[in-house]
This record gives sequence, structure tokens and C-alpha cells, in this order.
Amino acid sequence: MNASAGGRQGFGALLFALALLSAPLAAQTPAASAPAAGASKIGYINLKRLLDSAPQMIESRQRLEREFAPRDAALKADEKKLADQRAKYDREASIMARADADNLKREIDTLDRSIKRTREDLRNELNTRATAERDRIWAQMNEIVIEYARAQGYDLIVPDPVIYASARTDITDAVLERLRHVSAAPGGTP
Repeated sequence: MNASAGGRQGFGALLFALALLSAPLAAQTPAASAPAAGASKIGYINLKRLLDSAPQMIESRQRLEREFAPRDAALKADEKKLADQRAKYDREASIMARADADNLKREIDTLDRSIKRTREDLRNELNTRATAERDRIWAQMNEIVIEYARAQGYDLIVPDPVIYASARTDITDAVLERLRHVSAAPGGTP
């Protein structure tokens, strides 16, 4: 058997599998609100929109911004001080005493290294905290999706990216509404 024949057989097998998968879906009519007996009910969820719009994620981002704001402000103040010192060095180094110019240059280099370290530490800590928050909230989101799917009789929920999903299979808005309800409930947003 040559490679071309193997490719045709593989393509034929793919077409056969697609035909088998599409048979139960073709049996569903667009007007039917519930799947026919034996047919699968499939839903689609847009994960990016869910992560961007879930109140738990929005609240988490805002909480992290508030938590890191003082350190970010201190970093910006140090960056301004560095810019001022560099401007002074560029402006006055030629008229300063050699020792004073060298001292100012050392201060600039030390402050520059300190800012780079602080920026890297802040970025790493923020990424670590954001990942931990996202993972915690992601677990809650998964529970909500599963609860919704079971309550509505879904057999399968497909996340994006998908090649195509009709608007009637998109359950993202319904899940977001449940997340908003959980968030609004006392003790809903951990």
C-alpha cells in the first residue's frame, strides 16, 4: 500500500466518522427546544468572555490592583527620582567636580538596579497572586457550568475555540448570569 492509498483511506475514515457524528445532530430540528429521545444536547461556552466578564474575575482584578497600588506608586516615585537624577547628571556632569559626578553616577546606577529588582519582584508576585486567584475562581466557574449543564439537561458542553457554534448552543450568558447571582449572594465571592 502506498502513501496515497493510506491517505485516501484515512480521509474516508474521517468522512465516515463525521457522518456518524452528524446523524444524531441532523435529527434535531432547530425549532425543538429539547433534544429528541436519544439525541444529545450540546452547549457551547465562550471561555474568554466568561473570564473577562465574570464578576468574580472583575472583583479579583480590582482587589489585586488595590493591593499592589501602594508598591506600584513607590516604584513610580523611584523611577521619577531616577529620571531626575539622570537629567541632572546629563545637565551638570561637565561642570561638577569629578568626585561629585562619579558619586552621582554611582547613585544613578544603584537606583537603576534597585528599580529593576523591585519591578521584577513586583511583576513575579503579581503574576503568582493573579494565577492563584484565577485558579480559585476557575474552580468555582467550572462548578457553575456543570450545575447549569445538569439542570438544563446538557450532555456535553464544548469550550472555545470551536470552528462553529450557533447562537442557540451558546450558554455563556446563562452561566454569566448564574455567576452574577452567586457573586451578589452574601458570601458568594470568596
